[in-house]
Amino acid sequence: MSSPHIAQAPSVGHIMTRVLLALTPAIAAYVYAFGTAILISLTIATLTAILAESFMLRLRRYPILPFLRDGSAVVTAWLLALALPPLAPWWLIVIGVAFALIVAKHLYGGLGNNLFNPAMVGFAVLMISFPAYMNHWLAPAALAQAHLSFGGELRYMFSGALPPGIHLDAINMATPLDTLRTELHRQLTVGEIMKLPIYTAIGGQGSMLIAFATLLGGLYLLFTRIISWHVPVAFLGGLFLIASAFYTGDPSRFAAPWFHLMAGGAMLGAFFIATDPVSGATTPRGKLIFGLGIGLLTYIIRALGGYPDGVAFAVLLMNAAVPLIDAYTQPPVFGQKEDAP
Repeated sequence: MSSPHIAQAPSVGHIMTRVLLALTPAIAAYVYAFGTAILISLTIATLTAILAESFMLRLRRYPILPFLRDGSAVVTAWLLALALPPLAPWWLIVIGVAFALIVAKHLYGGLGNNLFNPAMVGFAVLMISFPAYMNHWLAPAALAQAHLSFGGELRYMFSGALPPGIHLDAINMATPLDTLRTELHRQLTVGEIMKLPIYTAIGGQGSMLIAFATLLGGLYLLFTRIISWHVPVAFLGGLFLIASAFYTGDPSRFAAPWFHLMAGGAMLGAFFIATDPVSGATTPRGKLIFGLGIGLLTYIIRALGGYPDGVAFAVLLMNAAVPLIDAYTQPPVFGQKEDAP
């Protein structure tokens, strides 16, 4: 093979298209386990992303179509929509996506300049500002007392009205992580809690299927070299190790490590969020430290903090540490000699 030996780097549009494709198994699992509401959320988020991106590009006097075609705004919208409750009101989705793109992305200078992951900034703002709406999660189809049609879901998300005879409690249920936290406060043991219908052998009803589907999409990104192995392995490894330590110390108060891998946003965070090339660490050693920190912080927030799932806040905290991580993990310059002691 003749020179040059460096292949042309894939375009941003190519990478984002692969990421969107990798998310489709998780979306399909979401629809199967919880219904079609997630498709409405994704549509609202996508339209909001296109409008917010176009508005900011016009305001900054950049060409609109070339930047819209790169797909980065849609990826942000999809990641945020998948992190929100499926029946979230339309205005909640609009606020989250608009804040993520306008404030967390463009006010930092646009793609390639943002310090924090935009989707997680949007999620954190919504979680802090509207906690009641962020806790209205759909019950798995197998456990729900009532089911909404597509039209019923659409009506509820835009007007807040449910069909006659159906109450919110009949279609909503706490997440496996939230249920664990609540029941532990009632002095139940983990063994007793895991016998509740919402749990399976290693995760939660519905959420475990989504976790496996997300893992499948993440493996696709690894296989196609869109992401490297460093962050996902360090993230999930760190989460598993600290969960194992607490579980070994007191299995009646702390859930098994495999439960934490299959619950909440662990898989989505490991393969799709923490691997963001802009807001994450750039060096191989730095990626390991970055991913490990997110895994440890996720568990600490889950087990000891004030939120059932800690992925978003763990990612944002480690985003803030990226400049320091990169500064201390730079590989030596080729040919440079170390100073003699």
